[in-house]
Amino acid sequence: MLLKGKTAIVTGGSRGIGLAIVKRFLEEGANVALCGSRPETAQKAVEGILAEHPDAPVMGLFPDLTDEAAVEAAMREASERFGGLDIVVNNAGISQSTPLGDYTPDEFDRIIDVNVKSVLNGCQAASRVLGAGGVIINTSSMVSKMGQPSGVGYPMSKFAVNGITVSLARELGPRGIRVNAVAPGVTATDMVAALPEEMIKPIADGIPLKRVGQPEDVANAFVFLASDLAAYVTGDVLHVDGGMTV
Repeated sequence: MLLKGKTAIVTGGSRGIGLAIVKRFLEEGANVALCGSRPETAQKAVEGILAEHPDAPVMGLFPDLTDEAAVEAAMREASERFGGLDIVVNNAGISQSTPLGDYTPDEFDRIIDVNVKSVLNGCQAASRVLGAGGVIINTSSMVSKMGQPSGVGYPMSKFAVNGITVSLARELGPRGIRVNAVAPGVTATDMVAALPEEMIKPIADGIPLKRVGQPEDVANAFVFLASDLAAYVTGDVLHVDGGMTV
């Protein structure tokens, strides 16, 4: 098991890619605290996992990710529950496709709060809780490299995540803390999986590997970066997109 004896906290861990990360971490022997946006979403995810694996070392939390003190308190709660904290995954985020002329200040502020401020808060809190050997992994996106034709706030926020990742790898490296990011491509989360085949096929045909990614494909990249297999990897943005950005 690649993560045996490790403890991780995963924001945005109640569904989609985040939930896949939680499950893969558990399979690899980690204790996991998953964070949802509300108590009921976190609890539902935990109950779903325990229904399949009654002894799984998992707990649910629901901190306000825009409040750094609340994020740090959640990390310390997970650390107290499991006897330490080793891995912090800043995965929570939202997407947007609003055309430039229609952006409102409130909409712009929201994507910055959720996609940038929450990641920075997670990294700052992690820097206070993690010791040498600690790992921070942020969720970026393929659009941080290639942009998108509408909704400039989303790729902008993911460019910022890359900047946070690379900069903090340099700052926290001397303390023995690694900082990396994973940049998923088109992935079969609930929204994509619900699309009819006639819509998915043209998307898949545009991907060199000729298929959309599965949440587990992305989660496997997080496992690698969290494990000792990546002990000499920091400051990297690992694209998991089937070749979309090559």
